[in-house]
Amino acid sequence: MNRKKILELIEQGEGLNVEFKQRFSSYEKIAKEMIAFANTSGGFILFGIDDDKSIYGVESEKSDTELINDTAEKYCQPPVEFNINYIELDNKEILAVEIFESEFKPHRIQDYKTNLDLNSAQVYVRINDKSVLASKEMIKLLQTQSSGKSLTKYAVGALEKIVFDYTDKHETITVKELSKYAIVSERRASRTLIKLVRANLMLIHTKDNGENYFTAAG
Repeated sequence: MNRKKILELIEQGEGLNVEFKQRFSSYEKIAKEMIAFANTSGGFILFGIDDDKSIYGVESEKSDTELINDTAEKYCQPPVEFNINYIELDNKEILAVEIFESEFKPHRIQDYKTNLDLNSAQVYVRINDKSVLASKEMIKLLQTQSSGKSLTKYAVGALEKIVFDYTDKHETITVKELSKYAIVSERRASRTLIKLVRANLMLIHTKDNGENYFTAAG
């Protein structure tokens, strides 16, 4: 990380892989951002930069470094991997935290539970310039990504054909729409759509509010 790279990130503005923070706000809020980047495609949090790209700098390298270390180790489950760099801009120190895409997805806010609870786990993903709560479907897909399990042999049955019929007419489909259209439980609809994504027959998309919808692959 060098001065040129920092300037490029600032000019680029907040987005899928960049977040600005004027200062360290709270462990939970920063953990949310770190988790979202780790669960998606990695990214940078630049401390000392405001949303409008104004350069404020950070007050203390040592204390901010300790706060980031504590956040990654104690507030993210499992801990998130990152690098810290300090760059001087306009005689002010900018803290650049690079979060790497994880091989151990999904990360969640520390809840001190042995296993991930789909109903209560706070799992975040990055959507455009926001970090949003992941749906149950997204969490399950993150789990399969980490396990390396993909569906290479998948038999398309009656319910799957209903999915393709619906998307032929409407282009997109949600869990609730499939449940209503096929007259099956939302749990079964969710499971079917997840399997289709894992088999590379469907794609999952996430809106800014964290809701998911699906489209046919290709």
